Amino acid sequence: MLSKAVKLFALPLVCLLINSAALAQVTTVYLESNRAERNSILAFQNNGGELSFLGEFPTGGEGVFDLSLKLGPFDSDQNVIANSEGTVLYAVNSGSDTIAIFKIGATGRLTPLAGSPFPSGGTNPVSVGLTRGTLAVVNKAMDPSRPRQNHPNYVAFNLAPDGAIDAGPLSNDSAPVGSSPSQAQISSGKRLVFDAQFLGGHLKSFLVDNNGVLTPEAFQALPASQFVGTPGPPAGLGLEVHPRKPILYVGFTSANRLGVYTYDATGHLAFVRSVRNSGQAICWLKSNTVGTRLYTSNTNDNSISVYDITNPLDPVEIQHLKLHGLGNSFQNIIDPRGTWLYVLTQRGSSSIPLGEGNTLHALRIDPVSGKLSEDHFVSLSLPKGTRPQGLAAVLTH
Repeated sequence: MLSKAVKLFALPLVCLLINSAALAQVTTVYLESNRAERNSILAFQNNGGELSFLGEFPTGGEGVFDLSLKLGPFDSDQNVIANSEGTVLYAVNSGSDTIAIFKIGATGRLTPLAGSPFPSGGTNPVSVGLTRGTLAVVNKAMDPSRPRQNHPNYVAFNLAPDGAIDAGPLSNDSAPVGSSPSQAQISSGKRLVFDAQFLGGHLKSFLVDNNGVLTPEAFQALPASQFVGTPGPPAGLGLEVHPRKPILYVGFTSANRLGVYTYDATGHLAFVRSVRNSGQAICWLKSNTVGTRLYTSNTNDNSISVYDITNPLDPVEIQHLKLHGLGNSFQNIIDPRGTWLYVLTQRGSSSIPLGEGNTLHALRIDPVSGKLSEDHFVSLSLPKGTRPQGLAAVLTH
């Protein structure tokens, strides 16, 4: 009878242990301090909305010190990314032309991979993207501390099984001097890379071949008709692909509009329309995994907009939320469970006292409407003039 009782209770006990392990998972959020002399990754964990500091992990390189407060020329996205398994983290050292690569431990702590940091293949790396065992890197060549301008470039590297850079650059495609490329956005099929050149007023796309080589498509100018009456030439920041359809969303920054494009198998883009944004200076964009909601950071008024993209070619703005505290909204990321949106703000205005405005926000996503409410934010203690960048979020314990 005793052995029978053990058998009866064994399965429920195993299930209980599995459920307890799942409940013990938390989201760990990583951002880059972007310190000029000692760059690092800051890690925070979310326990029900309360962000707690996990630790600081040196990248072995330098960030970029920028007091210009100019919107656009020095801005970028995907400065920090994690692989889909949540086991490896990549981060740019924008001031020392290297890429730091870390193993993500079970508790969220970071350990540099052997050989890290690795050369970026250009000057002033600002964005990285992962596609089928290849790391795509955007080198902006706009570091304000190095005024001699080189050509920006796009390079690709093969990755080893552990996630380290194994070979490359496999390809090297340059951009016009001063064009300010900003992002290595990867298509949902992992065969294309998209970028927005902020000062060039162009979109750029690349086809990734089976060897990881980037083959460029022609530049495509932003549609001038969508920027009539705006100051200066057409300018865009922020790219996001629809997770299920060949659609690219683009922040038409200077027009306060969200652009919608379709693309084909080679990366050729076709403009469909743009829709109004209630914020000021729409920039970085993120879609949920099912492709029903799109979240945009609006830098100049420190806000987030929520779009219903159930009809993906005709987005409808359903919320415009001002963030608490000082700062200007930049990068954002949705956690792996789809329940939180994290937003990083910087001091992007002279009206904000020097040394303030650098903040990490946790916004709760309503499971039905997709709208946001702000639960918590933490001010980052960084040297005056430092502007943090990049966000990644993974599930850890």
